[in-house]
Amino acid sequence: MPERYPAKQAAMDYIDANEQRLSDFDMEIWSHHEPAWREYRSAKAYVDFLRDDGWDVEEGSGEMPTAFCATFENGNGPVIGGYAEYDAVPGNSQQAVPYQAPREGMHPWAAGHTDPHSMLGVASLTGFLAAKDAMIKHNIPGTLKFFGEPAEKVCGSKPMHAAKGYYDGFDAFIAYHPHPNNSAAWETHCGSYWSVVVTFECKEPEKWIDPSLIPSFHSTHASARPPGAIDALCLMYTQTKYSKEAMFPKSGTWTLNEFILAGGDATSDNLPPRFSQIQYSWRSPDLNIQEQIYRVIEQNAKHIAAMTQCEASIRWVTKTRVGLANLALTDLTWRNLEQVGPPTYNEKGLDFAREIQKNLGLEPMENPLPDVNTELLNPRDYEAKTRTLLPEWQKNFTSDDYVEYCWHAPTVRLFTARPSLRPPEPGYAYPAWCRNAMGGVPELIDPGMFVAGRTIAGTVMDLLTNEDELKKCKAEFEERTGGGVGGSKWVAPLIDSDYPPPVDLRWPEYVQTARGEEWWIPTPDPRAGVGEKI
Repeated sequence: MPERYPAKQAAMDYIDANEQRLSDFDMEIWSHHEPAWREYRSAKAYVDFLRDDGWDVEEGSGEMPTAFCATFENGNGPVIGGYAEYDAVPGNSQQAVPYQAPREGMHPWAAGHTDPHSMLGVASLTGFLAAKDAMIKHNIPGTLKFFGEPAEKVCGSKPMHAAKGYYDGFDAFIAYHPHPNNSAAWETHCGSYWSVVVTFECKEPEKWIDPSLIPSFHSTHASARPPGAIDALCLMYTQTKYSKEAMFPKSGTWTLNEFILAGGDATSDNLPPRFSQIQYSWRSPDLNIQEQIYRVIEQNAKHIAAMTQCEASIRWVTKTRVGLANLALTDLTWRNLEQVGPPTYNEKGLDFAREIQKNLGLEPMENPLPDVNTELLNPRDYEAKTRTLLPEWQKNFTSDDYVEYCWHAPTVRLFTARPSLRPPEPGYAYPAWCRNAMGGVPELIDPGMFVAGRTIAGTVMDLLTNEDELKKCKAEFEERTGGGVGGSKWVAPLIDSDYPPPVDLRWPEYVQTARGEEWWIPTPDPRAGVGEKI
């Protein structure tokens, strides 16, 4: 680092001195692997860590029990924001071993880190801790705010934080995500993600049939019953599959997925199931497409409720905007990434990757990681590769709720490598557990994590100390929004400020029973496995 940047060098020195502590913290978060809205241990670990480091921390920010907002102030100056995510994904339990092995003592389909968000959060934490240390040592004015953002896998917390005013008054945000490449998003940012839970309730089953048709001596348990909530759920599932073809043309990389939250709750008599819930989540590059998909879902629910003697209701889980680029901030971040350089991996990490290949019956490779993990990719070149996947009209791609930051201040999305495996031949696909296992190996995660931490720290220091760089970022934000927050092209949060976060729904989670801690699906008896195969 050039001597003319002593504050930035101080941030790098902080990371050098604290690598082991931060690596250990990453493994702590990885070991919790808690799913969306239920990240109690992970959130507490961050809150304790930040408080011990001298941050002022609000727990449960935005009415979300596993969210937080940490603040460090050092006089008047720019306000820079970053965040951690820490939710894991149900169905992806995996130990940090080079063969398929779900977490011991838990149901095989418990949650596990995939991206991994453990790395995401600690990389960003590293950058902000280092920037804080340099601010103190060199008396640099400014404010850092570091958010704990739960439930990213359902794009949950950031729309809530945005709606409730937590992102107001910022000068810049730095978003980060592990990725195969070491780069940053250019013009094409993430699209929109909306999600609702449709609830069916059979509140008045007795109105299904004219009571005069039932003999007075006849048991109501033997009379005709309404279809009820399970039939409604099944019809909703099926009808929405049928009508998917009519939602929007097969272009624009839009997707729709569903998840059954509750289904009748074990009613087993000639009495109608009274309650069911199904979640729909859809993503597209345009808010108008999002509205069109929702109209079909809503109409399906209304008609099915009438068919099954149920009442239908909609509970919004989330509504995100689309991403908004800021090329000035992206270019600044890229220059910092170039200064830091790409990740490098030691033999211990490479040996773990080779052991996976060996256990899959493949010939272990001298270099088992693909070249993209250890090279830098200019954001313009990354953009060109991304655009080859998309129609010309499409401006946004896939989804992530970091897009909420983009409408409140200039925002960059940085990528650094979380390693994957080099395929032995074109078209070969490794099992998903391989990447999940690698996410728990410090020798494979730390290199990309600390490249990200150093890049974030350097970018924060530039924003705090180089007025011209920050002015360029803010001028571009003003232009793209038609005047900044509230401008002619600005998009306001799509969730109402008084809307309650959906933390009370029946999300998958770990539970404490007389048998000990279990995944919400009880752990099977090891003698029985998951059941007799048929």
